[in-house]
Amino acid sequence: MEDSLHSPVLVLNANYEPLNVCSVRRALGLLLSGRAHLILNGRGEIHSISQTIPIPSVIRLDYMVKRPRPVIKLTRYEVFRRDNFTCQYCGRHVSRPTLDHVIPRQRGGTYSWENLVTACPECNLRKGNRTPEEAHMPLLRPPQAPPATALYRFQHYLKRYKEWETFLQGW
Repeated sequence: MEDSLHSPVLVLNANYEPLNVCSVRRALGLLLSGRAHLILNGRGEIHSISQTIPIPSVIRLDYMVKRPRPVIKLTRYEVFRRDNFTCQYCGRHVSRPTLDHVIPRQRGGTYSWENLVTACPECNLRKGNRTPEEAHMPLLRPPQAPPATALYRFQHYLKRYKEWETFLQGW
């Protein structure tokens, strides 16, 4: 019971745009206060003395929340996730990836989406302080910022909550 109250719930805006993920406890508070409606119940029910409440998986707010378009923050983990934990030089899936600057920082390279890639330790060491052309190590894909779509932002939840996919498509 206690564990189920901390499970994630997808929160949709009034226009069905995916906004956020909250806990079941927070979602129940929104539902019981009348600020949201249950869209999908895939987890059973909570029983109290006087009522039975479905455990939500997806809720929709009754009011429109205006917010700026989301932007994916540039972090080590997000670079690894964008590249699917795959070395961008040899194509090998890496369990302990390293971050590589395509144009080394000592040569004017920046800390940006377009200059950072995932590399295995061996390729990173072999490339050293050279450009991919100088090291004869072409990139598999040119680096760029990942899309800030709802599907990309919430995709790590889809392994466990496949029912969310229909709400994340197209946003």
